[in-house]
Amino acid sequence: MEKIIDIAEAIAHEKGLQPDQVMTALKTAFVQTAKRVIDNKFAFEAVINDETKALDIIQTITVVNDDDERLQDEEVAPAYISITEAREYDDQVELDDQLQVPHLLEEYGRTGASQLHREIEYHIQRVVEDELYNKYKSKIGTLVTGRVTRVDSQNSTYIEVDEVRAVLPMKSRIKGESFSIGDHLKAVVRRVNMDKENGMQIELSRTSPKFLEELLALEVPEIADGAVLIEGSARIPGERAKIALLSTHPQVDAVGATVGVKGVRINAVSQELIGENIDCIEYTSIPELFISRIMAPAIISHVEIVKNEEGEAERAIITLPADQKSKAIGKSGINIRLASMISGLNIELVETDSTTTENGEIEEAKDGVDALEALFK
Repeated sequence: MEKIIDIAEAIAHEKGLQPDQVMTALKTAFVQTAKRVIDNKFAFEAVINDETKALDIIQTITVVNDDDERLQDEEVAPAYISITEAREYDDQVELDDQLQVPHLLEEYGRTGASQLHREIEYHIQRVVEDELYNKYKSKIGTLVTGRVTRVDSQNSTYIEVDEVRAVLPMKSRIKGESFSIGDHLKAVVRRVNMDKENGMQIELSRTSPKFLEELLALEVPEIADGAVLIEGSARIPGERAKIALLSTHPQVDAVGATVGVKGVRINAVSQELIGENIDCIEYTSIPELFISRIMAPAIISHVEIVKNEEGEAERAIITLPADQKSKAIGKSGINIRLASMISGLNIELVETDSTTTENGEIEEAKDGVDALEALFK
């Protein structure tokens, strides 16, 4: 095929690919076509002719001894030639030399042309799919926006995202929300699979904690530019979430910047999450203090971190006044579940006879000492 370089560049421009990727796919298509229309036992190679700029098909034949067993094997024999026979063509050949025999696909008429067309189409499509796969594989956990094109009988929502179609399963949708064709929605890429039968499949999610983090980064400039870091997050989708924030700049209040003036920033995110309540917590590397913060609105007396044999924290024993237990647990256990999720620890509550005043102070704590206050003095 003449002007193969120009053809490769044209295809690359049309499909948004690199010319060398297209050239590799074209070479593979030519070799596969030669195997199908000439002989699949031959060893072919596609080579660019520097003079004509055409793509030549070359059959490679290796010179072996006259008594080589491979010459008797019908499966591999076409790739070899005895040294006696080879020297009938060239008396200078030696053992293990590789002879190259050119072939023209044009000699095989319509069969060769139609087969080549199918092979080129197939291999270029594979390159396009591989590029898309790598592109969206790198986008796992990031925010994408698309338009709803279909909702099937199982309530899976199909979304057109740029040049591909993704699916938002019902399990990854916030409870109570529904979509119609033409709606625009945001979600994070949860999973990207490549299947031989169905091609590339992209699964989205609106229930992942990463979705909350990406929405906050979109709404809060301090998070987007790194002045505020998200150290952890946990969600009960559509109901409540907790997010741990750390400021990297002494003049930036992590929680204040995220909440915004009169709560405008956090309310915008909450609205996208169908009214999900979001607790913003200042992160600290002191586990006892962090646990006390994430248990809010409950007021805690004392926190003990229990470690395993490897020295890793695995459980937190929280001592608190009896009148704070219901707050610590939360409605349907939401508060303690979120605290356990964001800390990665199992949480155990221990009640005392202490009570809390209207000012939030603990009276008559165990042993007459506010253990938490003593811990951080």
